[in-house]
Amino acid sequence: MEQVLLAAGLVVVAVIVAAVLRRRQPTAAPTQPSFRAPSQLDRADFPRPDAPCLVVAFTSSTCQTCAAMAAKAAELQSDQVSVVEVEVTEQADLHRKYAIEAVPMVLVADAAGVVGASFIGPASGEDLSAAVAALGER
Repeated sequence: MEQVLLAAGLVVVAVIVAAVLRRRQPTAAPTQPSFRAPSQLDRADFPRPDAPCLVVAFTSSTCQTCAAMAAKAAELQSDQVSVVEVEVTEQADLHRKYAIEAVPMVLVADAAGVVGASFIGPASGEDLSAAVAALGER
C-alpha cells in the first residue's frame, strides 16, 4: 500500500513540475498577416481589355514604394501589354472588388484575366518583365 501512495505522490509532483515548466516557456509570437493576390481579374474593369497581357499596379499615393513599382510597370506598356495603375483614393471600388489589402501589388494577367504572376511589395523591373514574358509563353 505504501508503494501505491508513493507512486501516486510522485505522479502528482511530476504533473505539478510539468505545469510549472510549461508556464515558463515563452509563447510564440503572433504570426504576421499574409496578403493574398486575386487569381482572376475582369478585363472589362481595365483599359484595353483586348490586349493579350494586362499589368495592374494597385497603389496608394502615400506610398513611395508604390510610385517606384508603378513606374517599373509602366515601362512594360506596349501593343501587347496594357499597363494600368489603380490608386486607392481614385479607384477605391476596384481595391474593394479585388480585396486589395496591401500595396504595392502588381498583377500580371492573360487575355482571359487569369493572374499568372503577382508581386506584393517591391520587385525588380526584371522580375516584372520575366513574368510578362512567361505569360506570353503559355
